[in-house]
Amino acid sequence: MSERTVYRTCSLCEATCGLEITVRDQKVARIRGDRDDVFSHGFVCPKGATLAQLHEDPDRLRVPQIRDGESWRDASWDEAFAEIERGLLPILERDRNAIGVYLGNPNVHNLSGTFYLRPLLKSLGTRNLYSASTVDQMPRHVACGLMFGAGGLMPVPDLDRTDYLLMLGANPLDSNGSLCTAPDFPGRLAAIRKRGGRVVVVDPRRTRTANKADEHLFIRPGTDVYFLLGLAAVLFDEDLVDLGGLADSIEGFEMLPELLRDYLPEGSAAITGIDADTSRRIARAFAAADCAAAYGRIGVHTVEFGTLTAWATDLLNILTGNLDRAGGVMFPEPAHGKRSRSEPGRGRGYQTGRWHSRVSHHPEAQGELPVAALSEEIETEGAGQIRAMISIGGNPVLSTPNGPRLDAALAGLEFMVSVDIYRNETTRHANVILPPPSPLERSHYDAAFYSLAVHNVANFSEPVFDAEGPSESDILARLALVVSGKGPNADPTSIDQMLIGGLIAAAVADEEAPVATRDPDEIAQRLADGPATDRILDVLLRTGPYGDGFGADPDGLSLERLRANPHGVDLGPLQPRLETVLRTASGKVEVAPEAIVHDLERLAARRRAATRSDGLLLIGRRHIRSNNSWMHNIAPLVSGKSRCTLMLHPDDAAAYGLSDGDIARVTSRVGSLEVGVELTDDIMRGVASLPHGWGHDLPGTGLRVARQHAGVSSNRLTDERQIDTLSGNAVLNGIPVTVEPVATSI
Repeated sequence: MSERTVYRTCSLCEATCGLEITVRDQKVARIRGDRDDVFSHGFVCPKGATLAQLHEDPDRLRVPQIRDGESWRDASWDEAFAEIERGLLPILERDRNAIGVYLGNPNVHNLSGTFYLRPLLKSLGTRNLYSASTVDQMPRHVACGLMFGAGGLMPVPDLDRTDYLLMLGANPLDSNGSLCTAPDFPGRLAAIRKRGGRVVVVDPRRTRTANKADEHLFIRPGTDVYFLLGLAAVLFDEDLVDLGGLADSIEGFEMLPELLRDYLPEGSAAITGIDADTSRRIARAFAAADCAAAYGRIGVHTVEFGTLTAWATDLLNILTGNLDRAGGVMFPEPAHGKRSRSEPGRGRGYQTGRWHSRVSHHPEAQGELPVAALSEEIETEGAGQIRAMISIGGNPVLSTPNGPRLDAALAGLEFMVSVDIYRNETTRHANVILPPPSPLERSHYDAAFYSLAVHNVANFSEPVFDAEGPSESDILARLALVVSGKGPNADPTSIDQMLIGGLIAAAVADEEAPVATRDPDEIAQRLADGPATDRILDVLLRTGPYGDGFGADPDGLSLERLRANPHGVDLGPLQPRLETVLRTASGKVEVAPEAIVHDLERLAARRRAATRSDGLLLIGRRHIRSNNSWMHNIAPLVSGKSRCTLMLHPDDAAAYGLSDGDIARVTSRVGSLEVGVELTDDIMRGVASLPHGWGHDLPGTGLRVARQHAGVSSNRLTDERQIDTLSGNAVLNGIPVTVEPVATSI
């Protein structure tokens, strides 16, 4: 019997927890938290412990699948790519925008998605790009882009040093953190309180996180923007504004008193459900704290004014001097990122709307169009109509607004390709499915999430097992070559060489880089061994802020050093770096950008309607054992009592004639569903809650465990016409619904 222990970072959510994996006779025998991990220190959630079940799942695809009518057959990789060439090229030749692309959440959890999607998208040349970002986070990108000059510049709360944490629409005890990478979020919150700090949670539901806070405030869904603007208005009203060290770094400050004048909490209490005295008390406490951080997440971004809410969150941090200081909100410095410039940052500024969707004329943001518009772009005839799709690692039929409409639209395509490990509710429409390796069959480094980490660290994981098929980078490279007209058998290493060569050329051409003017061939010869993704990462690490500069700093970071430190390398706490990261045209933080000022006018116009409270407002919810829909095919994560229930306050249930366990019919403008009722006083009156990602009862899928725990899809109720205007993000919270009894439980 052979046995070995390997250390790996979990890739199933944003927390980046370290795992200790015991492998016995080439099978995973045990997974537990890595106590020596420099970031997570042994913390692990139930998801990480199931990587073995995911790897061994008999439903996980190992070879390409080709659909013949209603049936599927295994195919060779050469056959699959030949079929893709046959199906896609005629459509591309007619109109490159006739190809749509959907990128799911798993793409940010692996290096192949990080490095190899760009060449594929460039080869396609389509403007019809959609992703999970316009389901849950685009408002944050747009707000930060407008304020700081780039959509990727997102400050995170300095959890380990803050004295006051205000959280809105976030439930990190279940989500493990989102756009805020922090393993052991529960421990970090407890530490704030232990050192005498305070945690305040604002949410329509008393979540697990709220139960661990010092204070929880119920708030009406979708109204957080009024609450936050009220706090900011109080700061001016009570002379509590203190920019601290930011005073010389702010553009547009003089406009704020007038913009906020009408948002004092006395005028918003009836809208939010939070009385004015409480709002003023929170504003004073936030301003009085030695250091404080306001953090908002999915619950406040997936609403009609999501971008305004994201802006107002950072505005509160700025007006109290808590941007870019220890204990406030700060910009991480990831090991693979660019080195800080010697001069303060100045850029071209941030733009959206460089192109628009064809049917409803929605503006582009971050190079993407709103996924809420995807159905109409497939259905509506005319030039630019989407006639083929490429989906990579996603399940938009269950995760995007009005799923049934998108489901029907996908069924009418001429051709579809999916890169996915499962035949799910979306990929069942594909003509060809290309399965990438399991997470345990590839190397791992969290390029996306170290840019959002509350402490600067770096950790690299070697594959636990050899892959059964080609790497995901090879799959994406071959796909790029096929759509470029290079043929189904073109060598994917040409893409590898292009990416690596391009990075090296850019580095040696940069006069401030540690390898400036050096011979590119000499740099290439010094790269670490391994697959192309690892060599690309090595270039980034060695030319990054902590890098060895390919010998210029012998103590610096490299892939070789990370391999020698399987528990990770601690790069230190977050440091002030605002001046060098800003990319606005002014070189300052622009607190009153034109797009925000215009959207405040839209908010003012909707203010009167916001006080109406007819019917119920539907919100989503998370669970610690669920992240994406494909996790529902892992038996340990779906066992036990059903979690797909409609949560109602007992008073609301009584008004609708419902009892605990009854079946209710829930109806919105776009659809209806039937679901079991769960009564709890942990939810605000007038609010109902249904989790996302369920609805595994559609025919033609290959998810046997998920089908046994089908649940219902909350996106049968979400309205694709309702989006945040500035970002194009779907409105998934605060959906008006009606509820009525269907049957009594047995």
